[in-house]
Amino acid sequence: MKLKFDSTLDYQQEAIAAVRDVFQGQTPKQSLFTVAAIANEQMALGFGSESQQLTLGQGIGNRLMLDEEDLLNNIRAVQLRHGLPQSNSLPNHKLNLDIEMETGTGKTYVYLRTLLELNKAYGFTKFIIVVPSVAIKEGVQKTIEITRDHFRGLYSNVNYDAFVYDGKHIEKIRDFATSNDIQIMVMTINSFQNDLNLINRYNDKKFGESKPIDLVRETKPIVVIDEPQSTISTDAQVEAVESLNPLCTIRYSATPIRVENKLYRLNAVDSFAKKLVKGIEVESFAAQNDHNEAYLFLKSVNNKKSPITARVEMDVQNKRGVVQRKAVTVKQGDDLYEKSGGRDVYEGYIVKDIYCAEGSEYMDFTSCSDILHLGKAIGTVHDDEMKRQQMRATIEEHLNKELELNPKGIKVLSLFFIDRVANYREYDAEGNAVKGKYAKWFEEIYQDVIRRPKYHDLWHRLHNEDDEAELVHDGYFSADKGKKNEPGHWKDTSGSTAADDSTYNLIMKDKERLLSFDCKIRFIFSHSALREGWDNPNVFQICTLNETKSTIKKRQEIGRGLRLCVNQTGERQYDANLNILTVMANESYDEFASSLQKEYEDDGIRFRVLETANFANILVPVSAEEAATDAAGEETAYLGTEKAEMVMESLKEYGYVDDEGNIQESLKADIQQNKFVVAEELAPYKAQIQEICMQACRTVPIHKKRERREAVLNKEVFLSPEFKELWDSIKWKTTYRVDFSTEELLRRCRKQMALEMKIPSPKIIQTKADLTIGTGGVETKVVADRAVSTYGSSNFLPDIVAYLQNETNLTRRTIVELLTGTRQDEKGNWIPFDDYGNRLKDFKKNPQVFMENTAKILRSVMKSLIVDGIKYQRLGDSEYYCQELFESEELKGYLESNMLESTKSPYNYVVYDSENERQFAQSFEDNEDVYLYAKLPDWFKISTPLGSYNPDWAVMIDQNGEKKLYFVLETKGNIDTDALRKTESEKIQCGREHFAALGDKAEFMPVDNFTEFMHNI
Repeated sequence: MKLKFDSTLDYQQEAIAAVRDVFQGQTPKQSLFTVAAIANEQMALGFGSESQQLTLGQGIGNRLMLDEEDLLNNIRAVQLRHGLPQSNSLPNHKLNLDIEMETGTGKTYVYLRTLLELNKAYGFTKFIIVVPSVAIKEGVQKTIEITRDHFRGLYSNVNYDAFVYDGKHIEKIRDFATSNDIQIMVMTINSFQNDLNLINRYNDKKFGESKPIDLVRETKPIVVIDEPQSTISTDAQVEAVESLNPLCTIRYSATPIRVENKLYRLNAVDSFAKKLVKGIEVESFAAQNDHNEAYLFLKSVNNKKSPITARVEMDVQNKRGVVQRKAVTVKQGDDLYEKSGGRDVYEGYIVKDIYCAEGSEYMDFTSCSDILHLGKAIGTVHDDEMKRQQMRATIEEHLNKELELNPKGIKVLSLFFIDRVANYREYDAEGNAVKGKYAKWFEEIYQDVIRRPKYHDLWHRLHNEDDEAELVHDGYFSADKGKKNEPGHWKDTSGSTAADDSTYNLIMKDKERLLSFDCKIRFIFSHSALREGWDNPNVFQICTLNETKSTIKKRQEIGRGLRLCVNQTGERQYDANLNILTVMANESYDEFASSLQKEYEDDGIRFRVLETANFANILVPVSAEEAATDAAGEETAYLGTEKAEMVMESLKEYGYVDDEGNIQESLKADIQQNKFVVAEELAPYKAQIQEICMQACRTVPIHKKRERREAVLNKEVFLSPEFKELWDSIKWKTTYRVDFSTEELLRRCRKQMALEMKIPSPKIIQTKADLTIGTGGVETKVVADRAVSTYGSSNFLPDIVAYLQNETNLTRRTIVELLTGTRQDEKGNWIPFDDYGNRLKDFKKNPQVFMENTAKILRSVMKSLIVDGIKYQRLGDSEYYCQELFESEELKGYLESNMLESTKSPYNYVVYDSENERQFAQSFEDNEDVYLYAKLPDWFKISTPLGSYNPDWAVMIDQNGEKKLYFVLETKGNIDTDALRKTESEKIQCGREHFAALGDKAEFMPVDNFTEFMHNI
């Protein structure tokens, strides 16, 4: 199979545009430099012996034509668009950009496509991707491989050379420096961080009297930093990246550090809320009410000060006689009988020694033979029994999902993390591989479970009822080099050794094979150290079977299975009911959830916090003359920083946040009770402010698997004649056409160009730098950078008509009329048709800026005209959404989390996506005039020029049994057109036209308040 990619995902396009727009106004230019030809080239050309002086070749590099002021203005515009803190300067005159994207949302795809977008827009050709480890290097290489055809299709078959740097083939750096094509070089930070790295050493044979890195520096590459929290975590690593002489660095991470100019943020909360990754549920395995033996768990030891102490978890009896498990601090000589509150089972447990040597930590006792090792427990359910239960639950959950997902063409994978290879694979005296205890357990449990009547058809389809348990699991572990004609033995590693290189390579190569039904492997065992840089979209279960306390971070653990799943044709599946990642945790749900939350916070993600920038990009109503046009061609006006600061002061005044912006409980309570208030002067923006506050109240949703429920049909509603009447009024499909007025397009565009387009001349940039000559070569430090004068454009002018045709698909005649303000009369003379004049003088002043701004205005006006002129028409009597589709819908949710019990909808539960939806659903249930309602399924879509549109609700109102009214509702926090994003507003307008074309049976209505909706009927 071959993975497919969707080029239209909004959040990815936003991240790409955020970087592209930093260089708005950049004119495509290259820098040229000399490159010494290597000796064997000269010999091949017949130019003499190797000892003769070498001739010079030509290198090609990136060239930045914008000054610091232009860049900063562009950065601030992007930050305002995304509600991020504004940058005040470029520290040390360096251009470092930051993109925050959660694991599993396609970060690597985004930055690869961003590089191609920068080439398309501005002609940049030299790019380097720096990664922290072999694992991530292999992941990037795999993504480059599987996206090549996709990107060629998007970018007109552009030729680009993407390769992994290898010191054994260092001559590739010459190709990187001299090629006219796009060059993308992938490097680990360790490959050039040290002076002894080959790239930093003189190489007379292949590079004349230069170091390879000197050629790299000349190209002024755009450098992508993947996972900067690991790649540039030290000052030495930062200096290594600076040694590449980057034109700019773009840093992509889910946990950014050293942030300077954040352009885009898609954090964990946003990713889960937008269903861009799998939902997470936890099945916990922890002993309960098991207090009959002396339970002890050594959590930590501490020898940093005297006396040496240890933290021990034990069962303590309180004054009321209730036994609770809690952690206590002990030292040598402490009697655990006393610490336990006098429980007899701890008699004789007097601490003898606390040993703190790293890797051998333990605690023993004077009168008992037990030795308590760090991360180990005694006096509880046997560790092996707990692991067997985890394994059984994983297999059962896996097979249940096979029953559900296989018919949809989705293969299910489960991942077991272990910390000792010997538990899965051992070797006998002759070196032959034999099964370890985990492999034996697995096959025993799998054979038992798969033979249950519930799975009979699955057993027959997968194995033809044969005993094939050993074929459905396999291991991915690092191995030693082995002997002649013998494979290496698997071994425990740290995840970053040379032996791990081949393991990551194997995991990546097998990625697509594992997704195919043709491959029998469905259960994967891997070392817990191999935890970063790889994942598989169809991992649905993760189970950690570590013998000692797991050091793997929860966030790294779930990261291997967060990506949305794919089917057998490689297409991504976006149904949230299918995309559920189940974690089998050997701890309680509360412990897992709190640990994961703490990890996010430790990584710098602030939950339940508001800041001024959150409110600065609230859209406000303005006239067309006041509006700005952003990079996507949208007319926008934002609240801005000054009023956003007023919002924060108002929230503090009413006690909704503290001085640090931390959200108080009163905020959520007032929102839920419709008591939220803001200062009087902010009243016009109250709904938008409230929506932002509601979003900030969210945290990462971790669900209890045991609360998962599947909604089933409520046949009393579904089969009722009233529901059939409601459905018959809205079920019809439509098609649309657009009445497009070229005259109106020209009128609006030329007016907007006259109002907005102020084209600056290009600038000559004077840069002053200090030079230092040291052992590492010549180092520069910029001390001044300013524009000293302007100059007229060059004699070369690009083909603006072809450019605008490519951007808009308009005819050449229309574009010429737009630019000149003239059109031909009957005699063939070009006559002015308005008072805005010929705009070509501005084009000559700065061609690139003029073309970019004109294209943006055209896109904005065209989009508006398309929606204004849209006409829907109902298709034939056979084109509609069948009511029976509800019967095949699979709705899942979690009690007390996102499910509401229902008696008036087609299912016994309503699964809601937001607090706003929950409130509407509850109101529908409580109001006696609402006879029945339905949350419209994802498959109920209306076609629009802006993409598919899915309204929220269908509702039947019964007024005293006298009159039945049918409504389709779009519920938003605020339905004011000025408060909605332009695309949202235009899709709602298309929805209104669609239902108008169906007649007058059902009325389409955007609403933001249930009470007002009922009053307006």
